[in-house]
Amino acid sequence: MDSRQTIDALSNFGILLKDVSRLYSRNFERLCAEIGLTLPQCRVLGYLQRNEGISQARLAELTDSQPMTLGRLLARMEADALVERQPDPSDGRAHRLFVGPKAEPLLDEIWRLSERTRGVALKRLGAAECGQLMALLQRIRDNLDSPAPASATRERSPACSATPDVAVPRRVQRKAA
Repeated sequence: MDSRQTIDALSNFGILLKDVSRLYSRNFERLCAEIGLTLPQCRVLGYLQRNEGISQARLAELTDSQPMTLGRLLARMEADALVERQPDPSDGRAHRLFVGPKAEPLLDEIWRLSERTRGVALKRLGAAECGQLMALLQRIRDNLDSPAPASATRERSPACSATPDVAVPRRVQRKAA
């Protein structure tokens, strides 16, 4: 095998992380449809339950949503009594967000569906592996959430520098007809 056919296993880290996130979300969204909600609605309700009274701007950050898109979603959810928007006493232009009366019974179901999705994702891992996975992901998140020095472009921990190379299938070039 020549060196062009091998690639450092860590080179696929971002791709693998994105694939896991996409597949996890897709599976959860399929279950959300059973209770008549979308993934964005479940995300909003989940964050609001843990952060009642937050601003719409902060919720947009947490849910990684565009403020205008989130505003439209919140308007629909408010019309369905899933969320409540109350004026911010310290800023007349802003609103504070709260879980609406019709959302309370749905939240238990959302968390049940979340557990089901997590069970599928982690079904071949033992308890110790699940704990280790969560601890490692939290450390990675913390690394990415902290300000990084400019020199950190290709930093690796000593343990990661010994990662073995993984064979990558060679792409077949098609000939023009």
